[in-house]
Amino acid sequence: MRKAKIILGLAVLGLALIAGWQIASCELANLEFQSDLRDIAAEIAARIGLSSPTTDEDLRNLVIHKAERYEIQLQPDQITVQHMGTGDQSTVYLAVDYKVRVNLPVYSLTLHFTPSSTKKAF
Repeated sequence: MRKAKIILGLAVLGLALIAGWQIASCELANLEFQSDLRDIAAEIAARIGLSSPTTDEDLRNLVIHKAERYEIQLQPDQITVQHMGTGDQSTVYLAVDYKVRVNLPVYSLTLHFTPSSTKKAF
């Protein structure tokens, strides 16, 4: 009886570790992706005149390319691009709305993420 409890306990612990690992990896990928969104929106080169301003389609394609690095599948309609201001004072706001399905051994769940290029106050 004691061995059965130990085996059952180890199995439950193993399932919890597997679930935690998969969820944590999705959360970490989202944090890294959000950092990339901030970098894209900053457009440092365009602000100092080193490159021409990019179109909304170019920005969406760049965001999709960055998302692929984290195995995040995006469609252009999931990406919001807004321009604020004009000239040298213009800024770009990027937001993405996507879901990731996490398949666990006995259960699957969907995580919803909405990263953006703005810093959120906690």
